[in-house]
Amino acid sequence: LAAARGAAEQAAAVLRDHAGRRASLAWEAKSRTDFVSVADRAAEDVVREALLHAVPDAVVLGEEGSPDAAAGRGTVFVVDPLDGTTNFLHGYPWFGVSIAALVDGTPVAGVVRNVATGELFTATLGGGAFREAPGGAREPIAVSTESDPARALLGTGLPFKHAHHVAPYLRSLPRILGAVAGVRRAGAAVLDLCDVACGRFEAFWELELAPWDMAAGLVIAREAGALVTDLRGRPAPVAAGPIVAGNPAMHAWLLEQLVETAELLEG
Repeated sequence: LAAARGAAEQAAAVLRDHAGRRASLAWEAKSRTDFVSVADRAAEDVVREALLHAVPDAVVLGEEGSPDAAAGRGTVFVVDPLDGTTNFLHGYPWFGVSIAALVDGTPVAGVVRNVATGELFTATLGGGAFREAPGGAREPIAVSTESDPARALLGTGLPFKHAHHVAPYLRSLPRILGAVAGVRRAGAAVLDLCDVACGRFEAFWELELAPWDMAAGLVIAREAGALVTDLRGRPAPVAAGPIVAGNPAMHAWLLEQLVETAELLEG
């Protein structure tokens, strides 16, 4: 945890520096919906250097690596040096640094720095989840106890990177929208998972995430009392695929709403 926290702080400093010069940042499109900037690369460089200095025999898995590496033996750090790249490039203040530590494929620690707000979320396996506000104390966090959908705020991610997921996603969306207090899409999945962990969201779902999109958030949410699964309620691995997270009551309710979506994806 100490190594991941130190690396996240260094990356956050890099991102803050680049955010002040956003208009002149060099960036490129890897695809129509996927971007990378010099800020991403600079942040990943400092994260990789810091982690390997602390744990020389570790593997550092980032966006350019194979998702299968998360299941490898030994210590693997799963890193997203800038979750919310599109937000960052457009000056939308919602992006962060995400680092998870896995040992023999099991997530054992997670660190997420919300660079825009200064919040820090941390968790260790069996040790609980915590939030630190800028200049504040380290406080334990827990999921919401709200069980009434009509009073629940949910987070989601839109399937804009995967055209074949649009129809399955839309199959369940009207029913969810008609039952809950609100749905938010902020564009940084790991921060959404932290919002579940600290009770801001009752639940969150997205149909396709990569390991680096969710690994740290998965540890933090689970340690805060959330259930984090696939669309069929099976424990979500650190792997590419769908994710449903929430307090136990709202997680169960959301899974029920997503049955048709799951069937369409599997069909």
